[in-house]
Amino acid sequence: MQSLWQAECKFPEREPLKEKQSADVAVIGAGMAGILTAYFLQERGYKVVVLDRARLGEGETGGTTAKITAQHSLIYDKLMNQYGENFAWQYALANSRAIRQFRSLIDKLNIDCHFKTCPAYVYTRGSTEKLEKENEAAIRLGIPSFMTDHTELPFRVNGALCFSDQARFHPLLFLRAVAEKLDVYENTRVRTVEDNKVYYDGGRLQAKWVVIATHYPLINFPGYYFMRMHQSRSYVQSINNVPEISGMYIDEKENGLSFRSEGDTMLLGGVGHRTGKNPAASGAPGNYEILRRAAGRLYPNARLSYAWSAQDCMTADGVPFIGKYSQNTPRLLVATGFNKWGMTSSMVAATLLTDKITGAGNECMPAFSPQRFSVKSLAVNFIDDGVQSTIGLLSEAFHFPSKELEDLPKGKGGIIEYEGKKVGAYKSEKGEVFLVSTRCPHLGCELKWNPDELSWDCPCHGSRFDINGKWISSPAVNNLPRHRINAGTR
Repeated sequence: MQSLWQAECKFPEREPLKEKQSADVAVIGAGMAGILTAYFLQERGYKVVVLDRARLGEGETGGTTAKITAQHSLIYDKLMNQYGENFAWQYALANSRAIRQFRSLIDKLNIDCHFKTCPAYVYTRGSTEKLEKENEAAIRLGIPSFMTDHTELPFRVNGALCFSDQARFHPLLFLRAVAEKLDVYENTRVRTVEDNKVYYDGGRLQAKWVVIATHYPLINFPGYYFMRMHQSRSYVQSINNVPEISGMYIDEKENGLSFRSEGDTMLLGGVGHRTGKNPAASGAPGNYEILRRAAGRLYPNARLSYAWSAQDCMTADGVPFIGKYSQNTPRLLVATGFNKWGMTSSMVAATLLTDKITGAGNECMPAFSPQRFSVKSLAVNFIDDGVQSTIGLLSEAFHFPSKELEDLPKGKGGIIEYEGKKVGAYKSEKGEVFLVSTRCPHLGCELKWNPDELSWDCPCHGSRFDINGKWISSPAVNNLPRHRINAGTR
């Protein structure tokens, strides 16, 4: 589904790259992180080429709620307990700087992107203990914060933690302006990177440095990011005819509601699930339906406008991986694992990667290093994601469905048996049938049906495909095989 940002901002088309080329830096991925990195490096005199499999800004940047904030739910108390105060300070400093960097760049380029300074809140309708601990941590780290029980929300809260001087903006208007003078090549699918050579359909790009900013890293080995992250989906509903609020609000509870205004439009979001684990597939209310019901309950006069979703890479400790792709690849860099805070994290990534390539010092680099190590977070991630991967692989190998095509109602999808084979099937309201392989081409896990978005999603690592098997998102790079449908089958 199209987001509010995508409806309001169109990009001029860019040509694909078809011949061999060379550059100082190759940036793979034309989202916010990739474009900002390319911009800063070009400003410093580097020749930069940006490649994207699809269109500029068409990926997760177009689905963001576009909050620019150092308030990432309740992270600082956790980081101080897990890594120590210096690590948490590095994280806080990098994200606080990012807000100022957005403001400075918007002023420098005179970008009309609805940028607005505003407070950010984490609220709770339950115990305030976690918020109070986070407030104490923020104050120790030098972040201006305070507790309150007065908000603009359409219900009472027991407490809310406020960070002042955060911001919001229109991400695609900003991205279009920053990318205007960059060498960006669209519809250029990168196959692999070897020895600083980027191989794409139709050619090869030789670069001194390579930055992988593809949301989910496209190279499995080295790096092993598929063992260190999972992906999560969240949903947004925009509504009109509601009071404008000045602050941005998120619930302290996982999958609680978030609120933020964009002019006369309210963005209501927050519900979600691990990719490939949508409860709606088992008969629970769909995520868009949950948001529609919430909008009707909280704002009875609201008028629904747009609905969309986004996908985020989630690290075990809540901190992105920004830096060397692996210990043995000093000139292959990565930016991933933004944990639902993609706008601020994109600016952090662009700053750290630019400083890395140019040789400038940055005291915040250690906190974001992909080579950082925490026994606790590593164990949690390996256990959780290892279980999911094992289930996905075993399901693909040994699960055989009992349903057949005639059992599948119109407008529904699911895994069925068809002519002695296990296939993923979707039957449209008109009775048209779409059959695809259930095996994810990334690492072989069994795909699951997502009824909210009519897609096939991988619960192991988050790849997604449409009803025709066409690739939607990484880490997979290939489409799904389709199955032939016998004439007359309905």
